[in-house]
Amino acid sequence: MSAFQPSPLLVGFPPVIDAHTRILILGSFPGKASLEAEQYYAHPRNQFWRLIANLIDEDLLKLPYAEKLSRLQAHQLGLWDVIAACARQGSLDSAIRLAQENDFTVLKQRCPQLCKIAFNGKTSGKYAPLFLAAGFDTLLLPSSSPAYAMMTFDEKLAHWRGIMQ
Repeated sequence: MSAFQPSPLLVGFPPVIDAHTRILILGSFPGKASLEAEQYYAHPRNQFWRLIANLIDEDLLKLPYAEKLSRLQAHQLGLWDVIAACARQGSLDSAIRLAQENDFTVLKQRCPQLCKIAFNGKTSGKYAPLFLAAGFDTLLLPSSSPAYAMMTFDEKLAHWRGIMQ
């Protein structure tokens, strides 16, 4: 008899998008630190906000979370994840089980100017063909996660600059 108890489903965050969003950055699913803080990319070693700060040439790192989101949207950038809910122990994408994807059909209606989808890492990048088939430009980026240490920050930034092109 096994004592295995399935994990309860974790629920992600709503999209940060509006009618002016031209570029959407899709992650996989919030890590433990992000879920606890109820903020995208809340882990202090995640490089997401530092990468974005370099792209838009604004010092985002010391801003309150709500202001970071506001500055992101001011540059017509949106933020969401491919997975709406899942079971997972820890924060690694490889531990995701019972994934339920987000409903992407809302994008064309809510974001009529949306033209590019950038994928933050390989897990979200698996959805690139779906968006390519829907007529969007796609860009697969190296993960901003601290777990992805195969590239330096500057090497990651060189790839992330493609978001704004």
